[in-house]
Amino acid sequence: MNVTKNIKKIEHSAVELTVTIPQADVAGEYSQLLAKYAKSVQIPGFRKGHVPTNILERKFGESLKGEAVAEVIEKALGEIFEEDGFQQPLPYSQPSLKESPDLNIDKDLTFTVVYDVMPEVKDINMDGIEVEVPSVTVGDAELQEELKAIQERNALVVDKKDDDAAAKDDIATINYCELDKDGKVVAGTEREDYVFTIGAGQTLFELDDDVIGMKKGDTKEVTKKYKKDHPNEELAGQTKKIKVTLTALKLRNLPELDDELAQDVNEKFKTLDDLKADIKKNLNSALENRLNEIKTTALIEKLVEKNPIDLPVSMCEAELGSRWRMMARQFQTTTEQLEKIITSSGQTKDQMLNEWRPDVEKALKGRIIIEKLLKDKNISVADDEVEAEYAKIAENASISVEEVKKHYADAQSKEYLVDDLKEQKLYKDLFEKIKVKKGEKKAFADLFKK
Repeated sequence: MNVTKNIKKIEHSAVELTVTIPQADVAGEYSQLLAKYAKSVQIPGFRKGHVPTNILERKFGESLKGEAVAEVIEKALGEIFEEDGFQQPLPYSQPSLKESPDLNIDKDLTFTVVYDVMPEVKDINMDGIEVEVPSVTVGDAELQEELKAIQERNALVVDKKDDDAAAKDDIATINYCELDKDGKVVAGTEREDYVFTIGAGQTLFELDDDVIGMKKGDTKEVTKKYKKDHPNEELAGQTKKIKVTLTALKLRNLPELDDELAQDVNEKFKTLDDLKADIKKNLNSALENRLNEIKTTALIEKLVEKNPIDLPVSMCEAELGSRWRMMARQFQTTTEQLEKIITSSGQTKDQMLNEWRPDVEKALKGRIIIEKLLKDKNISVADDEVEAEYAKIAENASISVEEVKKHYADAQSKEYLVDDLKEQKLYKDLFEKIKVKKGEKKAFADLFKK
């Protein structure tokens, strides 16, 4: 078709494409459609394939015209987007008609479609960007915390004697319920065989201190007053009377921190010092990764602030939809059931998606900027760099290089790895060009708090 077209950019990285198809092409397409139906349609009084076109038009005129318009528009758009000289960005979303045109075979046909395109990103501005990274070190406190966790994982749990009193760090099993002002059980508050570690703050009504000193079989009633600013809204400013029965009490026997424990953890450790050295190495590796993550996130936020991007609406909606489906999978349910769950909690799906939207938009803009930088800098990864990464992964995971290669054997997994290496090279280059300053001192554990 010898069409004429006019393209106008509109907000949110969308365009309006107005197309005019010459009358001759319109009439030709309509005639071909009539001929096709004349050969196949069956109408009483006429043999199949011998229905006059004027009878077809009289009987199916409007539907034929509608189909002809749809076909001629689809054909025209297909030719426009596939032609070599089409310089405009290709559609990111499915083009939609602003208004369905009427078919008049005696006139040119003009129609307008609207569609999203990828945002136009020019040179990335990095002037004056600086990021701040907290000052964190791995010390003896962190080492001892890890050693304590190893002791906990390798502890033997044994029953305490019936006349032994509950103490901090014991494992208690309790039955409890809430009582009203008359001392009767509040329906729906009964809980049986609740197991928790005393002192870990795992109970709803914060009963840890109240259980300390109790013996197996003991029952007591306690009155709990909660501050107005209590983080649990159901307890804030409330006074609760709770009945507690201790039904079982166990004790953790922690193993000694010695060479034998180190060997039990992993046969590669011969001494406790070997285990400590490995813990320190892993802690420092975790710290480095976390600081890089913080540094990278801060850089992307600054890049997004400095380089405005008008995102397509369809791009945001697609990402929100993807996150919604991911959340349903995490809950091991359907999206329909997830919506019912959210609604029952007093929130709507739309409200939740709108809460997500700012983070989604920021993430999409950051991704577009990074893709632009990767393309502009033409960053690539050589085979020997991939091999080096295999070796690094193997060392960190204490597995063989062959096992790592097996994991990345399929093309998609390897592509993900290569893309990650490209980004690592990009960030290394970017951090050499911007100012990275040390921030406030933080504890190692605080760095990993959500």
